[in-house]
Amino acid sequence: MTVEKKKIQVGLVMPIAMIDNCGPEHWLEVKSIITEALSNHEKYQFETKLVSESDSVGLIHKRIVQGLHNSDIVICDVSCKNPNVMFELGMRLAFDKPTIIIKDDKTNYTFDAGGIEHVEYPRDLRFTKVVEFKNTLLRKTIATLEDSLRDPNHSPFLKSFGQFKVAKLDETEVMPIDLIIDKLNEMQSDVASLKSSQAYNRNKDTHQITPPVRFRLKKEIINAIEVGVINYLQRLEPGTRPNQKDLSTDIVLHLVEDPKIAQVQTTTIQDCVIEILNNIGYTA
Repeated sequence: MTVEKKKIQVGLVMPIAMIDNCGPEHWLEVKSIITEALSNHEKYQFETKLVSESDSVGLIHKRIVQGLHNSDIVICDVSCKNPNVMFELGMRLAFDKPTIIIKDDKTNYTFDAGGIEHVEYPRDLRFTKVVEFKNTLLRKTIATLEDSLRDPNHSPFLKSFGQFKVAKLDETEVMPIDLIIDKLNEMQSDVASLKSSQAYNRNKDTHQITPPVRFRLKKEIINAIEVGVINYLQRLEPGTRPNQKDLSTDIVLHLVEDPKIAQVQTTTIQDCVIEILNNIGYTA
């Protein structure tokens, strides 16, 4: 008699684009290793995907927050200390839900998360070390998951600092999802303003004017981005019209899945997407 396995939603938080000389192909391989580590278990059927992944098209910020909150367990790769990853890790820890932190052997511990156990893997992905990592990851994942299933009041993180009311998305007295999205938008706006200021300071002394993005990228890259933008817009649900900033951020996340596009800096891709949206009259 075959026993039906319990389905477990595993959310992944990890870099996906170039950072610290690790390109998109590297992160795809790391993602594959994590998925393989959890692929065969006699008791649980792990469904592993990025917290941003969804079957429907919608605001990326909303999907990330929901994925961070709703996943049964989250595996967070803090390798290279990607700012977005660290921010999402903080949100997951605030929800006080089961979380596994992993990192490569070239990344130092972060002060704020240094007291939490990290599962380490080799950045060069050596086979023997990767096999050891996969076994350790599976063991830690099962132990952490079962601790939370046995005890409804299980607190993997916040209990170390006192008594807290854990944030929930369905309670009005705690931080609502709209507020979190607003904060993310503010952070993006601040970063964009800082980059614009830096670009101006670099150019004002030499009296140079920065040309449009489309003149700074190879034609094949521009064509691939344009096709990706059009395809994405065609998939939007009828009547859906997100603002340009949220839409461009969501489109970029999908575009960087193309290894050719992912070689370009994320900010440059987004600048290009915004130019394309402006050219076709999408200024919502």
